[in-house]
Amino acid sequence: MTRPLTDRASLIRNRHRAGRAPVAFLHELARAEIEDRLAMVKKSFRAAAVVGGFPRLWQGLLPDAQQVEDADTLPLDEAAHDLVVHAMALHWANDPVGQLIRARRALRPDGLFLAVFPGGQTLHELRASLAQAEADLSGGLSPRVAPMGEVRALGALLQRAGFALPVADAVRLNASYASPIELMRELRGMGEANALADRRRQPTRRALIDRACAIYRESYGAGGRIPATFELIVLTGWAPAPGQPQPLRPGSATTRLADALGTRETPLED
Repeated sequence: MTRPLTDRASLIRNRHRAGRAPVAFLHELARAEIEDRLAMVKKSFRAAAVVGGFPRLWQGLLPDAQQVEDADTLPLDEAAHDLVVHAMALHWANDPVGQLIRARRALRPDGLFLAVFPGGQTLHELRASLAQAEADLSGGLSPRVAPMGEVRALGALLQRAGFALPVADAVRLNASYASPIELMRELRGMGEANALADRRRQPTRRALIDRACAIYRESYGAGGRIPATFELIVLTGWAPAPGQPQPLRPGSATTRLADALGTRETPLED
């Protein structure tokens, strides 16, 4: 059996600690992205499910939406929903494709799936600083930040899961902090502290933190503050249904692009 990426028990502990005084701004931005996309869909949803680890932050997204834990196997009944929202949790999934398949099977025909979660550019400054500091002090690396998907690859995951009309796009946010320590403190408040199964279990040495902070400031700092990049990936897909638009077969076009654009076509040389 493949070793899991995420230590689920540790992730739940991190979320419980964060729930006492959650840092919610990233969830608020993610929720606003989902609400914007729902507003563009000319369809009413009466049997929605919201999957995630912070149900209080997502209550009221839609009336009577069912709150679902983001367990390794999603507790979703087949064909029970017309909308499934995966809310800021897919990056911790041990089997993200399995979760997408489970969500697709939970949808009725022409049901909508939306997911939002941090993408590959998130915290690239912190990741690089920690990696350099650890290489400097110990000559090696240990898992400290969960790997996050790139937007180019994530649309293909929707196709693998059987969704129709798959779309993946990214929203980038640039924040700033007084220090890297303040950023790390906020990450704990988001429930995003290290919960990787292969993480080192000993407390992080102070020398490593100090070195990472110095590298962060030297490499990225300006004006007495440090930047932090957050990238939100939004996935959209539909459960297949008769009558949905279908892509044309390659080579079946009957009109030249140059004619449609009203321009001359310039042949390429061999």
